[in-house]
Amino acid sequence: MKASRLAAAAAVAGSAVLVLSGPAFAHVSVSPEGTAAKGGYATVDFKVPNERDDASTTKLEVAFPTDHPLASVMPEPIPGWTAQVTKAKLAKPLTVHGQQISEAVSKVTWTASGKGIEPGYFQKFPLSVGPLPEDADELVFKAIQTYSNKEVVRWIEVQQDGQEEPENPAPVLQLSAASDDHHGGGAKGASDDSDADDDAKTAHTGAEASGTDSDDGGTDTTARVLGVAGIVVGAAGVAYGVFAGRRRSDA
Repeated sequence: MKASRLAAAAAVAGSAVLVLSGPAFAHVSVSPEGTAAKGGYATVDFKVPNERDDASTTKLEVAFPTDHPLASVMPEPIPGWTAQVTKAKLAKPLTVHGQQISEAVSKVTWTASGKGIEPGYFQKFPLSVGPLPEDADELVFKAIQTYSNKEVVRWIEVQQDGQEEPENPAPVLQLSAASDDHHGGGAKGASDDSDADDDAKTAHTGAEASGTDSDDGGTDTTARVLGVAGIVVGAAGVAYGVFAGRRRSDA
């Protein structure tokens, strides 16, 4: 009985720990679809879970970093949501593809036109962004989540080195090393593979053609040998006949 009570108490304590630690994992986050290379463009997803049992998420506001402004930000259409891109003047213009950009995106706001994110569900909000900075390892975004009951959760706390994760951490996008082709490569490699396949097919066809010619040559040689052998046999037969006839005549 004592052992069973201890086991039950441990189970209850474990459940309490899970309940208390659950919200720390269910926060607004951002991650790339593939990679987010420095100096390039990427598609990133802001993942928003609904943490309430009695309300839906109806609005999401994402503020963009001002220390590394992004000149190009394009939201992907999401059924049941409208997106608004807000721009602001830059203190120092950016040079993108040889052109100076005097303003950059400061905020993107998604507003639900329907039920929003209901309890027990999450939603991804994709954005095409770039060019990403070359002198940073990460980008910190600050997000504000609004529920249908007017509750507002601010995911704006920046993680500090050597400290525990804050209660409402800001979404952080990790950047990977710069690639040779910022807009993505692989087309040339695919062409090279195709050319290699064509070369291989051509070589294979040539080998088959060579093999056919060799077979034909072998057939001709065999026919010639058989023809010569036939002539020799025929001549021998004639000579034998003549010799036999003379022996009969002498007898």
